[in-house]
Amino acid sequence: MAREFQRGHKAKISDLTPGTDLYVGVQIAAPGLTFDISCFGLDANEQLSDDRYFIFFNQPKSPEESIQLLGAQSGDTESFRVTLDRIPANIHRLSFTATIDGAGQMSQIGPGYIRIVAGGEEVVRYAFTGSEFTTERAVMLGDFYLKDVWRFAAVGQGFDGGLEALLKNFGGEVAEEQPAAQEPQGAAPTFAPPPQASAPAPAFGAPAAPAAPQAPQPAPAFGAPAPQAPAPHAPAAQAPAAPQNPQMHAAPTMAAPMTPPAGTVPPPAPSPYGQPPQQPQFGQVPGQPPGQMPGQIPGQAPGQMPQPGMPSPYGQQAPAPYGQQPPGMPQGGVPQGAPQGGAGLQAALQPYRETATGQRWTPQNQQLMRVDLTMGGTPVLARQGSMVMYQGKVDFGYKGAGFAGRVVGNATGQEMQLMRCSGRGQVFLAEEGAHLHSIELQGDGICVSAENVLAFDESLQHEVRRIEGHGIPGGALFTMMFQGTGTVVVKTHGIPVVLPVTPTTFADCNAVVAWSAASQVILSSQVRLRRNAYPGHSGETVNLQFRGAPGNFIVVQPYEV
Repeated sequence: MAREFQRGHKAKISDLTPGTDLYVGVQIAAPGLTFDISCFGLDANEQLSDDRYFIFFNQPKSPEESIQLLGAQSGDTESFRVTLDRIPANIHRLSFTATIDGAGQMSQIGPGYIRIVAGGEEVVRYAFTGSEFTTERAVMLGDFYLKDVWRFAAVGQGFDGGLEALLKNFGGEVAEEQPAAQEPQGAAPTFAPPPQASAPAPAFGAPAAPAAPQAPQPAPAFGAPAPQAPAPHAPAAQAPAAPQNPQMHAAPTMAAPMTPPAGTVPPPAPSPYGQPPQQPQFGQVPGQPPGQMPGQIPGQAPGQMPQPGMPSPYGQQAPAPYGQQPPGMPQGGVPQGAPQGGAGLQAALQPYRETATGQRWTPQNQQLMRVDLTMGGTPVLARQGSMVMYQGKVDFGYKGAGFAGRVVGNATGQEMQLMRCSGRGQVFLAEEGAHLHSIELQGDGICVSAENVLAFDESLQHEVRRIEGHGIPGGALFTMMFQGTGTVVVKTHGIPVVLPVTPTTFADCNAVVAWSAASQVILSSQVRLRRNAYPGHSGETVNLQFRGAPGNFIVVQPYEV
């Protein structure tokens, strides 16, 4: 049975299906609107560094065919075939998007979805409606992203600018429309997708179209051929067409300047047909008419100073007035080609610009975390006073623990003063310059001390866990255990280290930050019978010993509370 995702939900592909040959279907429609559905193959910096991995109607597959555009079938407006084990190592994210071709808004669309099918069975579906959007003309529907292993995330983030805004967001460029060239009669138009050859159907196949469009669509079955789809028309902002020669495409693009650089001599004009080329006279600049002095403007008497308003020779800059630098020369310490008072400030602030990744939780730097409340639809519980800035319509409310929670918190030292952040917008969280780390839980659990928790999704379950032991004040240690699906943000003093749990793993109880919930924790006291016979001791009297199966871990900070 397919898992129903909400906006912001994530999961490992291996938890959904063991297969790597996947079918991705998108269904989106609105009366009178036409949609262009594409897939962006992004690098580790989430940029479209290789436009051969921008898969759309004019470029239906990647060079190694790990991403293929299949067309409309099985009730889907558009569909793709993704073979994860064939995607090259430089591609870290596949972003599936839908844009409106022409006028319109995403608020006009009806119920739609993006789904993943593996082995003829639908394994996950993210459904959306137009009520989730307003004036957007493009939307990021879902992502495949590589984080140790391939994962899927339901995104649902809109862009007002359409396809052009998406291309710029991913670092791409919008090609200017060129006038249509004259083609021989009978040739296929260049904007149409290549004709389908009589090749065998793909191995993973596609299902037959259902009888009733309202009923859930069946998953693609193996062996059925994919019907050909009519070629959609080109959008207003179209990306470069698919290259015919990958080696030619891989060559860097050279952009020639409009005017020759300073110091270069233009080539001499060609000689009349049938006559040998004339050699320049002694002292004459090549390409200069005979009898004209170097630097002399045509029509100007020798020795005459250039007058303001006089035309300059074609391709040459006009002479600057007396006492002023000619154009292109540095003036007032401003670099050549840089606007006055603008480039220096922009260059200085560029490293500190807001980072937007399309995810719910995004670290801006080591000490600042941003959470997008519009993704996921669930509020966030954060430590009181940790908000440093927010954008949008965000409501902040007090989150009480109740009488029982206050009693437990006071007795165990695991009480957290929380605020509830809800609404639509982005909230920036930080506290005393501590290092922040987002930990994503997918049904598993983690134990974290309340002092090290900054924020977490309200969907997570949390409770106080007791660690029994002797030889420490109070006779026990306590920690907070988080379980479920969501993200918890942990703060540390300095950069922590993550260690695997082995039978000989020990940690200072004041330095340990978190550990996997499946780990077994045992108190190890270093108290000796003859300890009082000697003055002083090491100060390391209580340690925690961790045990567990392979895969368990502990997080230790370089600081003792």
